[in-house]
Amino acid sequence: MKQAQLFIALGAGNAFLAVVMGAFGAHWLKDSLGAYATVYDTGVEYQMAHALGLVMIGIIAYWQQNSPWLAIAGWLLMAGIILFCGSLYALSLSGILALGMITPLGGLCFLLGWLSLLRLAWQDS
Repeated sequence: MKQAQLFIALGAGNAFLAVVMGAFGAHWLKDSLGAYATVYDTGVEYQMAHALGLVMIGIIAYWQQNSPWLAIAGWLLMAGIILFCGSLYALSLSGILALGMITPLGGLCFLLGWLSLLRLAWQDS
């Protein structure tokens, strides 16, 4: 699969999952999440935002084929979704506070991913 197709597929898949997780939280978990409802909602919001970022990276990849900065940005956003959103989902569903130690690693991946995209924008054509 080409880089463009891969990141569009990863983004679309994550956007789909964000909608599923949002619906799951709003309809089936609304009574059981309690104080963790905002934590769960944050996971959904960040997953959707970064899913759209992955789609955007895929679209850019059609013009910047085989760009290492795009690949780095895409994989960092994907790692951020797994670590940041995944840890928030796991924390809110389990109540295990230690899972919150993983969240900043995901946030760092998000930041580095966006910086990688910024680096691509600043590179010489």
